[in-house]
Amino acid sequence: MKIVIAGAGEVGSHLAKLLSREEQDIVLIDRDASKLAPLDANYNLMTLVGSPTSPRDLKTAGVTGSDLFIAVTPFENTNMVACELAKKLGAQKTVARIDNYEFLDDENRKLFGSLGVDKLIYPEVLAAREICTALKRPWVRHWLELHHGELIVVGVKLRSNASLIGKKLRDITFNQHNYHVSAIKRRHETIIPRGDDEIMEDDILYFTTTHQYISEIRSICGKRDYKIKKVMIMGGSRIAVRLVHMASADYDMTIIDDDIEVCRRLPHKCGNCNVRIIHGDARNNDVLAEENVGGMDAFVALTDFSETNILACLTAKEFHVNKTIAEVENIQFISEAETLNIGTVINKKLLASSTIFQLLLDADESTSKFMALADAEVAELEVRPGSKITKAPVMNLKLSREMTLAGLIRDGKGMLIDGRTCIRPGDHVVVFCLAGSIHKVEKLFT
Repeated sequence: MKIVIAGAGEVGSHLAKLLSREEQDIVLIDRDASKLAPLDANYNLMTLVGSPTSPRDLKTAGVTGSDLFIAVTPFENTNMVACELAKKLGAQKTVARIDNYEFLDDENRKLFGSLGVDKLIYPEVLAAREICTALKRPWVRHWLELHHGELIVVGVKLRSNASLIGKKLRDITFNQHNYHVSAIKRRHETIIPRGDDEIMEDDILYFTTTHQYISEIRSICGKRDYKIKKVMIMGGSRIAVRLVHMASADYDMTIIDDDIEVCRRLPHKCGNCNVRIIHGDARNNDVLAEENVGGMDAFVALTDFSETNILACLTAKEFHVNKTIAEVENIQFISEAETLNIGTVINKKLLASSTIFQLLLDADESTSKFMALADAEVAELEVRPGSKITKAPVMNLKLSREMTLAGLIRDGKGMLIDGRTCIRPGDHVVVFCLAGSIHKVEKLFT
């Protein structure tokens, strides 16, 4: 697949790296040669110093006849114009990163679609939605619903009270078929597990299951269910504003920021939302104590600095806040952050990547999902007639150790997969695989 990416910032660079591992034909455009140089030297992609709004540069990048054009520069207007030009020059599908929530209205989506912008991505909205999910289900690290909840992927971190610790995978699957342990995140490594893998304390286990067994998973992981009512947000960022708009009706929310100008602008940005705004430095324990952080049910750190967010969540835990959520935009910090006691980690780049990957997999966006983890991927793939995956029961397919088939949706109903399962054309199969393997997996389904 030929893909052209405009913008070598954080999102564009991460996408280019991710897609280059998938053996895609990638061209990355940016005006700044210094941003392109390390990517050109270390990844399987082409780079071009040029303007994403120059028809000549777009043609040079091969936009004409490209399968996908992605504009993710820091400038919304540049992205929109670049997509319009790319579409006119022959790009099959275009994606623009935006900063204006108004653009996501259905009427405006149709307008931009008529101009040549097929898909709009607002990473801050994606992050706010992920935080809402984390607040609704505070005992999990990850929660992904497929086909309107017919199958659910749940990521849970195990503490010393989990009954699963010390057991081998074969021991917990021998007498039950209510859930499938699809992946294990152990410190800096993601494992696609086999029967002889032993579960350890501090592992993050990814279960695939159905709704009726969620309480069983919570029990064996030693977790308790509780409701969140009071939420403190550190940092008046765009994510914070979108989160307040989405969730202030459900929670008693407080935003604390150390920039007085940010605090003065927040009431206008938050509109009629029920939120308390505090000017103060949440890195200061005395300030946190004064604002009664210990009485909060959740603490969400959304400053521009990953290190600050991680440390602030650790501090909130010392004040006995049950649920903490940290925005960690440095991908190299994610694995380390997940080993700490800071709860859920949010990363806009991974969320945007998941959305764009969905386009690459040619999925039905109303039902299919893709989740990019730091070093693994979860995808729902539709089985085509005559594909290799249908030729034999799963136990006889000789699948790579880099992947596992976790569950499937057949005739609208979710079910788990075991060695005797025969995959049929039309099934939607949930696949876990290590990063860089999805292109190999996809070949089994087409």
